[in-house]
Amino acid sequence: MTAPDPDGLLAEQLLRLTRRVHRIQKRHLEHRDLGITPAQSRLLRTLAHYDSPPRMADLAERLEVVPRAVTTLVDGLETAGKVRRVPDPANRRVTRIELTADGRADLRELHGARRSAAEEILAPLSEEQRTALGGLLDTLIDGPDTGRGRRTT
Repeated sequence: MTAPDPDGLLAEQLLRLTRRVHRIQKRHLEHRDLGITPAQSRLLRTLAHYDSPPRMADLAERLEVVPRAVTTLVDGLETAGKVRRVPDPANRRVTRIELTADGRADLRELHGARRSAAEEILAPLSEEQRTALGGLLDTLIDGPDTGRGRRTT
């Protein structure tokens, strides 16, 4: 009989947790009735981190997707009035993407939905366990500690 593979078990647990987080966040989004998909919410959150409107290529790179995927997301969000395409003041061939007032308001709602989902997911853990989990996740995401401190994204 073969011994269980502990790394395989951990990988499966991480995948199951990722799926659970996705399901719970999707449910919290649906309860807020914003009509925004998880992928669109990720684009809105990413867009909010820029100091000035980014190009579609910048968004695709940051989201680690192909530019066509960003075009589809932006099309849907633009139709819903959450973002708008604006010309680049320095290069008329370049289009930039900016949040609208509605997009900013929805972003606040999305933040609340994510917070509620996180509270639901983390409810079984004590404060000490949450701190330990945060440290472990930082190590897995960023690699060994380089003195950068905890991520906040």
